[in-house]
Amino acid sequence: MEAVQQPVPKSRRKFWTPKRKEALIGWLFLAPEIVGMLLLNVFALGFSLYLSLSDWDMLSGVQGIEFTGLDNFIKMFHDPTIMQAIKNNLIYMVLTVPIPIAIALVLSVLIHNSVFFKSYFKVAFFIPYISSIIAVAAVWSALFHPSLGPINQFLMDIGISSPPKWLVDPKTSLLAISIISSWAGLGYTIIIYMAGLTNISNEIYEAADIDGASSIKKFFAITVPMLRPTTFFLLITMLIGSFKVFDIIAFLTEGGPNNSSTVLVFRIYEEGFKYYNMGYASAISWLLFAIIGMITALTWKMRNEE
Repeated sequence: MEAVQQPVPKSRRKFWTPKRKEALIGWLFLAPEIVGMLLLNVFALGFSLYLSLSDWDMLSGVQGIEFTGLDNFIKMFHDPTIMQAIKNNLIYMVLTVPIPIAIALVLSVLIHNSVFFKSYFKVAFFIPYISSIIAVAAVWSALFHPSLGPINQFLMDIGISSPPKWLVDPKTSLLAISIISSWAGLGYTIIIYMAGLTNISNEIYEAADIDGASSIKKFFAITVPMLRPTTFFLLITMLIGSFKVFDIIAFLTEGGPNNSSTVLVFRIYEEGFKYYNMGYASAISWLLFAIIGMITALTWKMRNEE
């Protein structure tokens, strides 16, 4: 009869079991990333919140930080340029999110169903997205030239005697920037939609063909509903991206003319790195964070209710 093996008493068990050693090695590999995240993200976030409640010109050193409470936030809500920046951000969001999504959806369906050499069109539409936004903006700046640009030359050729002045006109500067941004980002949206289209089974479309459904009916009854997760992903990422726009505005208009194209991120840059008012810049950044958070939460709520 075999001897029954007695369990090892807790006092004699080894602490460094193979499972714990494996877990320790895993944490050691993760440690640099965790430390970096704590230093660069958590600390920066907390320090930014403290600065938003302080007055600091950055040139006086850390010892020059003076706690002022909510003064920066009170000043911000009485600053007309901040209110104009919020308005411009909302207009830019409307121009660069729903309209490009709708255009990209239609183009992706056309390319997926009705076009030969699909790979060529994917690359052709995607090139502007991977190109430098400054290079793209420089090209469009020449196209939008008030008198010598090809766009206005074409408009005058078809009978429009006074075409828009685009980037130098307060009424059209934000529209011109929105057109450039939408054109540059269209390829990314098309690629994401085409990836989503490949996940829709052809059997669904074949069943609709048997029922005599038209192409438009299949688009609205099958394609659009089946692509809702893809559309929601694009909606969230593009909404957040629309409030982070900076480089194209800094290069083309610097927020002008007359603050007609200024946005919150550009105001943060101006206050923090042109006027060295880091406390006020931090307060604006927290306002931006709150707006993005509210819009994202509202979008998620609408999605969940649907």
